Amino acid sequence: MLLVLFLGIVALAHLVPAPFVFDWTSRDVSMWRVPQPPDGQTVYLTFDDGPNPEATPALLDLLARERVRATFFLLDRHLNEQTAPIVRRMAADGHGIALHSHTRAMMLLPPDEFDRALDAAADRIASLTGVRPCRAFRPHGAGRSLSMIAGLRQGGRRLVGWGLFLWDRDWGRARPADRIVQRIGSRARAGSIVVMHDGHHEDPRADRRYTIEATARLIPLLRAKGLEFGTICDVIEGAPSARNRVRADQPARPPASRPSRYPPTVWIEPSGSEQESGRREGHARVCRPLF
Repeated sequence: MLLVLFLGIVALAHLVPAPFVFDWTSRDVSMWRVPQPPDGQTVYLTFDDGPNPEATPALLDLLARERVRATFFLLDRHLNEQTAPIVRRMAADGHGIALHSHTRAMMLLPPDEFDRALDAAADRIASLTGVRPCRAFRPHGAGRSLSMIAGLRQGGRRLVGWGLFLWDRDWGRARPADRIVQRIGSRARAGSIVVMHDGHHEDPRADRRYTIEATARLIPLLRAKGLEFGTICDVIEGAPSARNRVRADQPARPPASRPSRYPPTVWIEPSGSEQESGRREGHARVCRPLF
């Protein structure tokens, strides 16, 4: 019985998608929430597994219209000549750009090898896009180990997780925007790190329309709670807090062309039967294409 309990704790320490043993003992490396000053009201939207040549441009258009900055955790394997301009646009729009991994096997690398692997990924992204990721890393599926944490510390990087239940994944089920908005919108607070996916670790063109809709609905919901939006990279690299915000009078970037399954969307107030249906479903507005 004690052996089973011990093995369970060991497994949780490596895989649980929330702060646990390794994180409690590595607070200088692990970040699952951003400490806030007394008057701080910043929440951090993050997106994993991109760049997706179809979904990510649509998401960037939405964030530009809403004047929201976010952090994108990129997969080196999805970087190519087609997706490099997307990353350049992320940087031009003021978003944070960080590293992600597509496999838990990185937990097994010795610290030196792990550090070199991240350096190589950052170098390749910089060579293709002219943009170097900040010193933030998010492991695939939250899989982490003591050797990974040692490698991150060696390279001066931070492991970035997310808040409890502040994710878009429903294990074994589809990911409807309604459920994502309800779960994240009710729990996000100042300092919260939210994770959603604009890509997939295996499919570079995965359908992520649910992310676009959920983000469009979450932004006004979180603003109504008095929250503003910042980037993880600004936090890690010590930028002034003012850089975590986008001014309301800053002009929005015009939408780029994209495949038809990602039309621009906007929240609008419903009327008539839609309003009644919205009350029954627990929300007051609907997401419609702009055209």
